[in-house]
Amino acid sequence: MASRMRRRVDGSVYKRGRIYWFKWYGVDGRRHYRSSESSERDVAAAMLRQELSRKDKGRAPSPDPRACLVNNLLDALAARYRIESRRSLERLLDACTHLLRLFDGVSAMRVTGADTLRYADLRLHEGAAAATVNRELAALRAAYRLGQKNAVIETAPYIALLPENNARKGFAEAHQVDALSRHLPTDVADVTWFAFWTGWRKAEVLPLRWPQVDFDAGFARLEPGTTKSGEGRSFPLIHELRALLERRREFTRRCERAQGRIIPFVFHRSGVPIKSFRRVWRTACRKAGFPGLLFHDLRRSAVRNLTRAGIAQSDAMELTGHRTAAIFRRYAIKDDAVLREAGEKLAAWLTEYRQRKFGDIRRETRGQDSQERRGSV
Repeated sequence: MASRMRRRVDGSVYKRGRIYWFKWYGVDGRRHYRSSESSERDVAAAMLRQELSRKDKGRAPSPDPRACLVNNLLDALAARYRIESRRSLERLLDACTHLLRLFDGVSAMRVTGADTLRYADLRLHEGAAAATVNRELAALRAAYRLGQKNAVIETAPYIALLPENNARKGFAEAHQVDALSRHLPTDVADVTWFAFWTGWRKAEVLPLRWPQVDFDAGFARLEPGTTKSGEGRSFPLIHELRALLERRREFTRRCERAQGRIIPFVFHRSGVPIKSFRRVWRTACRKAGFPGLLFHDLRRSAVRNLTRAGIAQSDAMELTGHRTAAIFRRYAIKDDAVLREAGEKLAAWLTEYRQRKFGDIRRETRGQDSQERRGSV
């Protein structure tokens, strides 16, 4: 009876129109009001009991879902990207612009999985690619997860991503890179070969500086914070790579003597850092007979070369900077020659297996026939 009297003092359920509300005193001594969003009194009573239970444990009231908008979740995610100096901040802000076209001013608790599917359908009808829509949905999902971690919301809707069938499958062989390099300026050709051997991204190759190249230890290194994952990594200076870098070092020294200044970059145009070479690349690809080849396809080619060389997947991932095995396998595309070789190995094994198996059967059959002949005699 005493507990019932205390519960009545601490909180109560009441009705506003068709919806039941409840109020209670929190650990801070303030009175709090909350809508149950239901016309059932039992629902409001259950929610009140949960809040009083939190109070008994000394915990603050649960976040009011009505007070948090989708805008607030996206703003918090953008703030986190700025604090962490994420390179993808601009892409996130673009995704937020599209998301707020449908979810601007909408309470976070009212968004359902059906709403996210409707958003995806609208974006597809506008001509957006499935991959683009997925990046936007992933941003919304990350915003909800951050809201849960920050105790701003308690639940998040189920956000399903769309299937993507637009994965690139391009790659280049060494003789193709050689043909392409003949149509590229020497500086860009060196960048191309370096990316083909290492599998490093363009944004990792172009800013490379000489302190990151250790000729004595035999490694080219990427410092933490300069890669997409934020983690540093190293690549051994194989013979071809060392020869290229030594040639670049000699060229850099000549430029430094001529200009009377230090040039810190490995790849440069007579001392000027290389920022972009999109037009030159496109022209060279057309002249070499490889239209549509992307610079990023060199990364895929390096992954395939590492796989061909028999290097363990974990070691190859360390060299190229892939964080997940799923993405690495997506890059490790097999060409027709490799698949044909696998088919030949399978055919040879099946032939050997049939010969061995049928040989055993024939020997057993001959043994049974000889026994039957001896028995009949």
